[in-house]
Amino acid sequence: MRSSASAMPPPAAARMSTPPAPLPLRAGVAPSSTWLADGAEARVLERLVARFPAIARADWAARMARGEVVDRHGTPLGPDSVHHGGLRVYYYRELPPEAPIPGTVEVLYRDAHLLVVDKPHFLPVIPAGAYLHETLLVRLRQVPGLEHLAPLHRLDRDTAGLVLFSVNPASRAAYSELFPQRRVHKVYEALAPDRPGLAWPLLRRSRLAPGEPFFRMREVDGAPNAETLITRLDGDGRLARYRLEPHTGRKHQLRVHLAALGIPIVNDRCYPELLPAAPDDPARPLKLLARTLRFTDPLSGAPRRFDSHRSL
Repeated sequence: MRSSASAMPPPAAARMSTPPAPLPLRAGVAPSSTWLADGAEARVLERLVARFPAIARADWAARMARGEVVDRHGTPLGPDSVHHGGLRVYYYRELPPEAPIPGTVEVLYRDAHLLVVDKPHFLPVIPAGAYLHETLLVRLRQVPGLEHLAPLHRLDRDTAGLVLFSVNPASRAAYSELFPQRRVHKVYEALAPDRPGLAWPLLRRSRLAPGEPFFRMREVDGAPNAETLITRLDGDGRLARYRLEPHTGRKHQLRVHLAALGIPIVNDRCYPELLPAAPDDPARPLKLLARTLRFTDPLSGAPRRFDSHRSL
């Protein structure tokens, strides 16, 4: 699951107090924003063109004419608008038409605070890169009553299974802290080559760091920062089904750990080797499933357990 940023994100509690964006959702898509730093007096249009050279000046001018570029108060910014100090600008991100991603999203649970869904392979959780409308978050935000939805954790686009969302901003902080505090027990299943000769269950501990290209991870020397309990459930000598219980939540942790053991997940195009880019093949999804989420509800104190209905 996984992007770079110029600064560390604020703590979860601070994120929860962020004021609402001054533009409404549009077809389930929230507005984007950018910060124009202090400097000499300049036109907003010129600063946006310099910040986003791939977007034509005429495109920005057209968005401004439609009232779709505003400041934090919702005041429209036009081609002649200037700013002296720092200014946060809100706008709608626009992409070419996206090819529909097949697969259905099953809602497993919904109450006033939580939404639990079972997502298909290939569907991104949040907008990023070439994906905007064809994402789990945007699909769900178009359901009445889910306009303020926010994911509490992430899954890789290639991984299927459970995703937990916050429905209510007022209770979001209580649930968002469950994951960084490791109070959610997560269980995954994977199909990979069978190695019955290893001593199962096996605890894999290693240090993961960014690799090449930027979206891949690798094991490096140093104190472990990633830990996964791996259990062989059954196998036929060729393939086996494994239960994976991550004790940490590093990017691509499960994929890297299995590949390092010589049992890469079936249809993994990143590990152990990066394969050439190719269109998604619905007949060959990554055989990795987020099977179970368990935790104690921070509001009620009741035990919670959710299980995916999908199978590998």
